[in-house]
Amino acid sequence: MRRVVVDMQNALFADAIATALRNFDSDFEVYQSESPAKTTDMCAFTEANILIMEVTAYTSWKLEGRMEIRNEVKAQSPGCKIVLVVDENTEKKLADKVRQAKKDGLIDSFIYGSVSSTYLSAVIDAL
Repeated sequence: MRRVVVDMQNALFADAIATALRNFDSDFEVYQSESPAKTTDMCAFTEANILIMEVTAYTSWKLEGRMEIRNEVKAQSPGCKIVLVVDENTEKKLADKVRQAKKDGLIDSFIYGSVSSTYLSAVIDAL
């Protein structure tokens, strides 16, 4: 089983991602974090293989906070893959920063919020 932790600002979006992953491959065991403050512990508890986090302009979901969580998770589980989701239409500058984080090797992948659930699932599967 591949264990995936999903940390999204929008619970409906988190549910949709979890459902898409489960429907794509029954090998995915998906856990949803209740809040960014609980994400690191959830990754440790579930021994997550992949962490998917939404990045927004709002305090708890800003890129800086996400990178702090990334650092904590990587310290506990160096093999855990980090994937960031960003809305490239409403957050163009933020999307540029997320893309740069990938170029800098800080994250394993990023996904734009406008992609299909099938594409998102395929990217996660490929990790």
